[in-house]
Amino acid sequence: QVQLVESGGRLVQAGGSLRLSCTASGRTISSYVMAWFRQAPEKEREFVARISSSGTNTAYADSVKGRFTISRDNAKNTVYLQMNSLKPEDTAVYYCNRVLGDWDWGQGTQVTVSS
Repeated sequence: QVQLVESGGRLVQAGGSLRLSCTASGRTISSYVMAWFRQAPEKEREFVARISSSGTNTAYADSVKGRFTISRDNAKNTVYLQMNSLKPEDTAVYYCNRVLGDWDWGQGTQVTVSS
């Protein structure tokens, strides 16, 4: 059973940057396409970014393209999300999962962007 623990979220001003981390335990994630998702208040969870198992291929939601960068360190069983030029509309709880989203969800990490 894989366990996902997200961290790095906090309150930040618009235009600021954050780096989120997601560390997995119970399973090696190196063979899986991993992704970040987010859920804003009263909204459905949405896809943010994904990364191939080797880390060579990435894809992003249009809303974050050019501002966010997903990366991974398979030796550390960890996936990262570098978020730059943050906007108030990026405020959400951020989660990682494999791209299918069918592992148990972690608790997420809260990102709040003030205007």
